[in-house]
Amino acid sequence: MLVGISLIVLVAVLSFRVFLRSVGVARPPVQADQARPRRLSLRRLILGPPLPTHEMPRQTVGKFVGLAVFASDVLSSVAYATEEMLVVLALAGVAYFGLSIPISIAISLLLIILTISYRQTIFAYPNGGGAYIVSRDNLGEGPAQTAGAALLTDYILTVSVSIASGVAQIVSAFPVLVPWRVEIAVAAIVFMMLMNLRGVRESGTFFAVPTYFFIAAMLSMLGVGFYQFSTGQLGQVTDVQLEVQAAQPLTLFLLLRAFSSGAVAVTGTEAVSNGITAFREPKSRNAAATMAWMGILIGTMFIGTTILANHAGALPVENETVISQLARTIYGRGALHLVTLGATTIILILAANTAFADFPRVAALQSADGFLPRQLTYRGSRLVFSWGIVVLAGISSLLVAIFNADVSGLIPLYAIGVFLSFTMSQSGMVVRWQKIGHLRPGDVVETRGSVLRFDPQWRFKQAINALGALITTAVIVVLAVTKFAQGAWIVIILIPTLVLIFFRIHRHYQEVRRRLSEHEVAEPVMKEVLARLRRNMPQSVLSWNEAARKRVLVDYNQNAWGRTLASIYSVRPQPKATVSTPITWKELERGVRIEDFRMDNLRERVKKIGDLWAPLLEERGRAKLETLYGASD
Repeated sequence: MLVGISLIVLVAVLSFRVFLRSVGVARPPVQADQARPRRLSLRRLILGPPLPTHEMPRQTVGKFVGLAVFASDVLSSVAYATEEMLVVLALAGVAYFGLSIPISIAISLLLIILTISYRQTIFAYPNGGGAYIVSRDNLGEGPAQTAGAALLTDYILTVSVSIASGVAQIVSAFPVLVPWRVEIAVAAIVFMMLMNLRGVRESGTFFAVPTYFFIAAMLSMLGVGFYQFSTGQLGQVTDVQLEVQAAQPLTLFLLLRAFSSGAVAVTGTEAVSNGITAFREPKSRNAAATMAWMGILIGTMFIGTTILANHAGALPVENETVISQLARTIYGRGALHLVTLGATTIILILAANTAFADFPRVAALQSADGFLPRQLTYRGSRLVFSWGIVVLAGISSLLVAIFNADVSGLIPLYAIGVFLSFTMSQSGMVVRWQKIGHLRPGDVVETRGSVLRFDPQWRFKQAINALGALITTAVIVVLAVTKFAQGAWIVIILIPTLVLIFFRIHRHYQEVRRRLSEHEVAEPVMKEVLARLRRNMPQSVLSWNEAARKRVLVDYNQNAWGRTLASIYSVRPQPKATVSTPITWKELERGVRIEDFRMDNLRERVKKIGDLWAPLLEERGRAKLETLYGASD
């Protein structure tokens, strides 16, 4: 079984590479001096050849592909947001289904507020980060880590829920696959992980096709449906019967519950603001334009679907979705009905791509601030945050396995996290506008992640953010109360727990930094270790440079600059121990093995290619890391 799944994933990846070549997205041209036979590698075959750092600007996307990468999550919400509202209103009776139209308009107004707010965030924080950066800059570390925990939790659940719902669509069409739904879901997560490990540009190009296919299918269905409605030709949904009978009167709380259930239509709105750095220059302008188009598409499809569902008499039943009922009523049972269902199934699965695009970026920001392991800041050979992508896939797969890929078991955990991040972001922007209000025209104040300038419209913009914070807070309260017993309590406990873990990690890094900065403690230890190695293993210790013993060259991401004492090459008390040594781009392109860098063969390597540290040690003093990385390029 596992072998079969692995073969399916491998064939899909190879087909993906053929597709990229066919549409002109090939790997960067190889320079003449790099054109040499390469060793066959399964990793290279699946992920592609390593990319040099100077290719980073090319690994970005424009507005067209960016919409597909960052909007797949919120687009998929259209497939079930209307149905979620009707499920709640059904408790009061079918006669109240008409209230779903004004509720959908109210949710669309919330969408407009969020879109305007996040567009402001995009221009205010052009390096990305969304709710996390806004909270850190304006509310402090505690709220920032709360926003980060909420976002990371939501992205994990986005992958789990979207993949599980897509697999549910597949197994409903092919019941024989029901016993294998967990394996299919995990295989889908692995496939998306591999696609995203190839890089934003390639994965975005691949996923753009099904995303725009869904947009075209939905807009076509709505266009035909409204034409039939305006001409009196729109039929009524048949062959479905509502199983839930009216059980309670219509109350304000029920209306708020319907609003909060339908508000899943806006989950994922923050994705663009988190991934600004993935866009081409001008990044902020492209991201803001993508945000505007995303809001227009979501609002149009959501309100349009709700209006047609009311006029066609669609019902929230278990055996057929509202989208399927509408497509069947508008097109009849035929090819167009199946095409619409196929597009919906695909977008439900691809909603996970937004999480794969944003989870690694948010995790990298928290890691750079010292609240998550430093490894999450590392970019892999394809210039993406590989560790973040792998961690997301692993946790999501575990969650799918624990809940047996059951959507109804995962859904109660969903949405609270994202609305909490909405609230933190909106509240942070309120504080930011208050700071701007205290400035005078012409004043410029630099903060940790942004620049404050006086804005004469700051009161109006602050009011918009305050309203958004109030509404999203109300949604959180309603979701927590109504879904607490169904599993929302897990998220309510999980997010504060994650925040405590983040601060524990931060304290650990601070303690390590403090100890490493204590020169009088670290220097004697290092000198004693190296002296013993030199005395007991002279054949393995290359040299002892008295002038350089206090000057440190450290890995760019692993240590605080200048706060660690070490030798130029890492030395360990074994002849075959691996060492830390710089490599050239040619070596990286050709492929490297860990056994090529050991104490017993390092001397020969230095004789062959020279000491790559030598240019940095020509002058006494601390080597600048900027010079180091410039030289390696």
